[in-house]
Parts: sequence; structure tokens; C-alpha cells
Amino acid sequence: MVRYALKRLLVTGPMLLVMSLLTFVFMQTTSGNFYDTLKLNPQISEETIQRYVTLYQLDKPLFVQFFHWIANLFHGELGYSFFYNIPVVNVIGGRLWNTFILSLASLLLTWGVAIPLGIWAALNRNRWTDRIIQFLSYIGLATPSFFLAMLLLYFVSVTGILPLGGMHSAHYDELNFWERIIDLLKHLAIPTIALSVGSIGSLQRIMRGNMLEVLRQQYVLTARAKGLPENKVIYHHALRNAINPLMTLLGYEFSSLLSGAALLEIICSWPGLGMLMLTAVRAKDVYLVMDSFLMGGVLFIIGNLLADILLAKSDPRIRYE
Repeated sequence: MVRYALKRLLVTGPMLLVMSLLTFVFMQTTSGNFYDTLKLNPQISEETIQRYVTLYQLDKPLFVQFFHWIANLFHGELGYSFFYNIPVVNVIGGRLWNTFILSLASLLLTWGVAIPLGIWAALNRNRWTDRIIQFLSYIGLATPSFFLAMLLLYFVSVTGILPLGGMHSAHYDELNFWERIIDLLKHLAIPTIALSVGSIGSLQRIMRGNMLEVLRQQYVLTARAKGLPENKVIYHHALRNAINPLMTLLGYEFSSLLSGAALLEIICSWPGLGMLMLTAVRAKDVYLVMDSFLMGGVLFIIGNLLADILLAKSDPRIRYE
């Protein structure tokens, strides 16, 4: 397993290099460039713009600019945001944690609700509880997350039971530790629910199908024939095999932690990476865009590697050579 993980990590560098190169080429093939915005700002002098051009070799050929950015990465420098006029690490650092909180809350809610619902639906196949769960799942799958978010925001605006948007209340700095936690959870409620409903419907249907298939296996019938308690048959023997295919999905969920909530962040005024990425692409802030995509690629690779390792640990039949 250690050799397998090392081999996977060795190919990480070339994969990220190709991904970064494609992102760089895409940004450069569009019209304009990322320091044209600076020229439109009367507060920035021509000398300042020329200093940026010289510092980041913007007057050099494109391949020189690209490898200059790669070389800076090895020195821990992510580049400079020409739109925000500060280093990229400061721009991303201020939004990264906010997006991570929202995406992680959605991930925990999705898996915490979908897995038990899938098991319950499988154990009550074709009964009224199963039909209700499947009906609600179809509704969740058919409802776009942004539309659900707008419905929830309208409901909250009428009832006033939750904050309408943002991440903190106006008096957040005056609250103690636990009051801040409660305030954050209130602001998290709407975007988390809107982001999770469709995923819950999809994941529970997968879990239900896997569970039904496992329950028909011969070893489950044998375990029941031997008189084992039903809870042990379900949660010790059947569940362990039914949940194995979902390990791969968990890897993809992990890889999308920083990118899956972009539209919801904009609708719910959540100060995350969603609006930041939109602004960066429109302003052709190439270093900010490339570093954001780079982080997404790293998470994608790590997520898939973790999924493979978890799958091997949960199923002793699987071995990697």
C-alpha cells in the first residue's frame, strides 16, 4: 500500500503541470491581458505597472512567464493579484476557510442523512416509508440548488427565523465564543441545506441499491440461517460490503470541497471563493485563477488517493500491486 501511494504521488507533479499549463493557455487565449485593468485605474502610475511587468516578466514570451510562475511556486510564492493589488496568498487565504466550512458542512449533512435513509429504505423495500423516501429523493434531485436557495431565502425573509445572507451578524465581534458558533450555524443553515438536498437524494438511492443487492447475497442468508441477530447481520456483514462502492464517491466529494459551492456562495452572499473566482476570471487575474485551479487539482488527486486507500482498508479482498 505504501508503494502504491508513493507511485500515485510521483505522477502528481506531471499531472498538475499539465493542468496548470492548460489553465494558463486558456487564460492567455482570451482577449486582453491581466494588467490592462491596471492601466484603467488612474491611481496606479505607469511606473508601477512597468514594475509589475518587469517583476513578473510579463513582457517576455508566454512560456517564459509560465515557467517563471512554476519556479516561484518552489519558493513558496503564489504570485500577485493585479486586481486586488495584494499577493495571491492573502486573497485566497481570506476566502479559503469560508468555502471550506460551507463545503464540509454540506458533506457531513449529506452523508449523515443519506446513508441512514438508504439503509432504512432498503430494509423497508416497497413499503410506504420506502416510497416516501424515494418520492422526496426525486424532488431533491429535480430541484436545482440555486432555485432551492432562493426559495429558502424568500421563506426566511417572510418568517425572519434565520439570517438572510452573509457569514456573520453585524454584532458578531461583541459575542462570546459559543454565541459566535451559534451565529455561524444560523448563517450556514440555508446554503448548507440548499447545497445538500440534491446530493442526499442521489447518495441515498445509491446506498439503497447497494444494500438491496448485498441483502440478496448468499452469505447474508447464511448468517440469518445461523440465527445471528438482525442488527449484526445488517450493520456488521451487509453494510460493510454495501458501503464499499461509496468510498470512491467520498474521494470525489473531498476533491470538490473548494469548488462545489461557488453559485450558492454568490446567491447567499457567502464570502467564499465563488465570487472571488468569478471576479478573477473576468479581470483576467491569471495568477489568482491558476493558483485556485491548482488547489482544486491537488484536492482532486488527494481525494482519489484517499478513496482508494479507504476502499482497500474496508475490503480485505482488494489489494494494490
